[in-house]
Amino acid sequence: MTLNWSKTLLCALSFTLISAGVCAACPPALANQREAVARPKVQWKDWSEEVFARARKEGKLVLLDLEAVWCHWCHVMDEKTYADPGVIKLMNRNIIAVKVDQDSRPDLSNKYEKYGWPATIIFNADGKELAKRSGYMESDEFKKLVVKLALSPNQPEPEAAEEKISYSANNILSAEQRKDLNFKHVHGYDTQFGGWGVGGHKFLDWNSLEYSLKLAREGDKDALERVRKTLDAHQKLLDPVFGGVYQYSTNGDWDHPHFEKIMETQAECLRLYAVAGMVLKDQKYIDSAKTIEGYLRNFMLSPDGVFYTSQDADLKPGEHSAEYFNLNDKERRALGIPRIDKHVYARENGWAINAVVYLYMATGDPDYLKEAEKATQWIIANRAIQGGGFRHDQTDKGGPYLGDTLSMGRAFLTLYQATGDSHWLKRATQAADFIAQHFENRAGKDQLAAGFLTAEAKVNAIAAPEPLLEENQAICRFANLLNQYTGEAKHKQMAESAMRYLSTPEIIAKRRILVAGTLIADHEMVHPPAHITVVGKKSDPQAKELFSAAVKSPLIYRRIDWLDKSEGILPNLDVDFPDLGKAAAFLCAGNRCSSPAYQPEDLGKLIERVK
Repeated sequence: MTLNWSKTLLCALSFTLISAGVCAACPPALANQREAVARPKVQWKDWSEEVFARARKEGKLVLLDLEAVWCHWCHVMDEKTYADPGVIKLMNRNIIAVKVDQDSRPDLSNKYEKYGWPATIIFNADGKELAKRSGYMESDEFKKLVVKLALSPNQPEPEAAEEKISYSANNILSAEQRKDLNFKHVHGYDTQFGGWGVGGHKFLDWNSLEYSLKLAREGDKDALERVRKTLDAHQKLLDPVFGGVYQYSTNGDWDHPHFEKIMETQAECLRLYAVAGMVLKDQKYIDSAKTIEGYLRNFMLSPDGVFYTSQDADLKPGEHSAEYFNLNDKERRALGIPRIDKHVYARENGWAINAVVYLYMATGDPDYLKEAEKATQWIIANRAIQGGGFRHDQTDKGGPYLGDTLSMGRAFLTLYQATGDSHWLKRATQAADFIAQHFENRAGKDQLAAGFLTAEAKVNAIAAPEPLLEENQAICRFANLLNQYTGEAKHKQMAESAMRYLSTPEIIAKRRILVAGTLIADHEMVHPPAHITVVGKKSDPQAKELFSAAVKSPLIYRRIDWLDKSEGILPNLDVDFPDLGKAAAFLCAGNRCSSPAYQPEDLGKLIERVK
């Protein structure tokens, strides 16, 4: 190796000039390195209890910057506000700064989701929340906030004060609550553009669409119009080149998309398009579901057959990418692909698996089932923890989190419905037991337990986990349907606990328009699902055809069992089905059961009578 001694000596002698920004003789890499050393930066830390111990020792505040790796405005705040020399100086003097990718910490993400992203939460050294801010803040606004809080570290802003809630003792909604939420659901619909909410962001609210789909199946023509207009308008948020779903559109219409693609949006839109296709018998919605699945398979599926987390909105962080997303496939690839977050989380995989199984049920294509089962087996092998639960990532800093076990439990139950394989029902039961043991919200000695926490409770925890509305809606539905399959009272009790949280007036008041998730949970608590039981051997072609017809049926809230008596009886055999010597299907609804159906078309006629 030959060294250029003259250039090296010149660089050594030039160190005194570097502070003035001049080093003509140094190689560019070394000059850039010295410039980086000379320029102060925000010293970001990871979230931990040790951060607050240090803040108490140094008399500083703690700032939590919750960002998303796919988020445009998070990139802008990093490149502008947090790069401002005045901000950096002020922060390094007064603050210990913590940066967290919100996808990696569901406890923090769920607690502060209404503020992001980015979400800025400032605490005093004892962990008391002083201020919460939503979205991008310019430098001057940010500096004023820090100065104010540094001068008054024990005076939280009014919005930061803790909310005291007395949870309801009701396991279902009252008639008045039900009427009020139905009014909000119907009148929150945008008659001009479709979707729920006038102005602001446009996106597919899954619960609102599903609830209107249920009403449409019951014969409500206005609900049918809401469903079709919303789904047809939402087509504008489907990427016509790569596939997949943009998260939302601004300006109160569907024509100004933000281009991030996050897994929950992909999965729930995929599921709803598949369900709509089955209920409305409309192939265009099945085709939309297929385009979303194609995006997941081509961009978000790892070589191990497990799903990644998200794709960035920006090709270059902080720069709007509308021009890029107007290009064709070849032109896009020539410029590059927006960053894909290749973390593999159990929660996100549960969402994706559940959705792909719905597409399998809608189409009968076995490749979709194979895709879902391969991802499921990987998550079981690499994310399962003792007792039926799941880690979020390979290691969990603040877990376990409710969302991982809940989404996998929900996926297991859907797999059971799609296959009749009792192995999946057992897995779903184990997941429910883990949730009950680790996440129940024990509200206090003077209150009933109500709902489930987003993460396991810890004594004297800073930013302690809370119940999340959407998770408790999902738990109510999951545990209630699981109870229908198992007949076990403990699962019904889980659903009732979640419903006590959902029926609490302060919780109901949290949503002005998007209330359908609670309405669906309440409906399913009050009404048993339509129940199809196929009786026959799983090797029998006729039984297979009947079961396939059952899973493709346009019933939204349903229980599907396959009784092969060579495998033993079903866990909740609430009807003594006769052995007729050949495969048959029975439909039970409204406290009565049908005569046997021997052919898929006969079963279809029975299903059409169920509203």
